[in-house]
Amino acid sequence: MNRHNLGTVISFEFRRTVLKPRFWLISLSVPLLIAVVVGLITLSGQTTAERAESQDSAPLTFTYTDASGLIDPAVARAAGGTRVTDAAAARAAVVNGTAQCHIDYPKDPLSRPIEIQGQDLGLFDSGRYGAVAVAVFTSSIAQRIGDPVLAELAVNSPDVQLVTFADGRPTPGIAGVIAPGIFLVLFYLAVLMLGNQMLNVTLEEKENRVTEMILTTMNPTTLIVGKVLALVCIGIVQGLAVGIPASIVFSLFSGSLGLPQASAGVPMLGSIPIDAGAVAIGFSLFLFSFLMFTGLLVAIGAVMPSAKEAGNTFGIVVMSMFIPLYAASLLVSDPHGVVSQIFTYFPLTAPVSALLRNATGGLYWWEAAIALAILAVCGWLFLSLGVRLFRTGSISYGSRVRIGRALGWTGRR
Repeated sequence: MNRHNLGTVISFEFRRTVLKPRFWLISLSVPLLIAVVVGLITLSGQTTAERAESQDSAPLTFTYTDASGLIDPAVARAAGGTRVTDAAAARAAVVNGTAQCHIDYPKDPLSRPIEIQGQDLGLFDSGRYGAVAVAVFTSSIAQRIGDPVLAELAVNSPDVQLVTFADGRPTPGIAGVIAPGIFLVLFYLAVLMLGNQMLNVTLEEKENRVTEMILTTMNPTTLIVGKVLALVCIGIVQGLAVGIPASIVFSLFSGSLGLPQASAGVPMLGSIPIDAGAVAIGFSLFLFSFLMFTGLLVAIGAVMPSAKEAGNTFGIVVMSMFIPLYAASLLVSDPHGVVSQIFTYFPLTAPVSALLRNATGGLYWWEAAIALAILAVCGWLFLSLGVRLFRTGSISYGSRVRIGRALGWTGRR
């Protein structure tokens, strides 16, 4: 392989892509979208909290009937309630608009609900009626119990702190999924954001009718490998362009989102437990999965005459990436079952399945080794197939390349 030509291809493809304004527009649109969504969530949370605070401070008056005999009149009166005996008249007053709310406490609250009629305060604010009715009921029960500790336990369950162990060491729980799970997210982003460029590795020259000129001066293997390596470099740049702003946005808004903080005031992101083995396996699976899908899309591009027809096949490839997500609960709950094994070792579903099982701790090292071997072999086969198809079918501008004929499996007719 001519190193000079390989370096020229890598440099040319890399500079041509990263110098396009569209590349940066697409790359930066992801963190920008994240910032907008986080900002809207933060603003919505603040607005909701302010409205809830203002609504809580606004007086609420209601009438009530108590067939259960459990409501403490003093508690109800402090909440703005007035006891009445004619429930029908009280409900009619609410309907006519002369009263704000009426609450009927049933004789047996365990079998019948508390019935409430109230003036409409809006889709969310009308929930105050139910909150007041339940608060009056629970406070009255607490008064009857007498012991404040027993009363609190009767209303609220105690908190539970769980620590699990494996091989004599505490396990991180759900927090341990974050670090290896990042590679699953990166894989989806890489394929979805770079998929079209993977297809165009072989399609662009065919559509521009310049393949004959290129192949007279350059080996097709050099051309395609150079384009793939340039694509890897582009993916790294794009990952940094997305990851660095996203991390900054996360750090700035982590407090507003209510995320837990570490003891020194550092966001929880700084104290994520990291399993070096799981992270190493996750990175390896991500790298080999990316190369396998790149090889597959290169082969697809070498067969198709245009990007439009290749796009339809690309949709099928993307669908195969999402199939394991529909079986995610099975992959997590039964990681060593038959279905999980099939998904892990079938090339098109192996990347997501293996990455998901690795993130949730359900992938043995030897299973990871088999999955990596399958991805490596398939990636090499797909890339070799793409080079062969590109070499023999590069001038099939108007029709699909016949794979059997291009590989010499069938004779010409």
